[in-house]
Amino acid sequence: MSEQQTPQQHFEIQKVYLKDVSLETPNSPAIFTEQWQPQTEVRLETSATPLTEDLFESVLTLTVTAKMGDRTAYLAEVKQAGLFTLRGFDEQQKGHMLHAFCPNILFPFSREELASLIGKGGFPALLLNPINFDALYLQRLQQQQAQAAAPSMPH
Repeated sequence: MSEQQTPQQHFEIQKVYLKDVSLETPNSPAIFTEQWQPQTEVRLETSATPLTEDLFESVLTLTVTAKMGDRTAYLAEVKQAGLFTLRGFDEQQKGHMLHAFCPNILFPFSREELASLIGKGGFPALLLNPINFDALYLQRLQQQQAQAAAPSMPH
């Protein structure tokens, strides 16, 4: 009887797909004549959208900007998405699954796509280090909690 009271958790990958991709090389070919010593910035963002009660789209956006001084060598962006079935998770667990667990699954796909894109642009390969999505998600939750608590503090 107790098994029926506890909803069974179910997770499944339905599909992994490329949602959007772009590469800008505004200073090529002149940039290729210079010594390659870029300053590289990596930005990442996660989002999630429910499609049905149990089906969700999770999107990982990775943006890499490489600059030589004040000129952009390239700007590459990949939006890697996946459709995931989540059943039997509470709201807190769902948030973690959609903004940490799912992006972790999507990351190798987006890293490969970015490396390929940057190489096709004529630039040296870029290998992104692994990302701790769990830590980033917890950090974001703490920031949201701090922001929610801030207005009620006495001055």
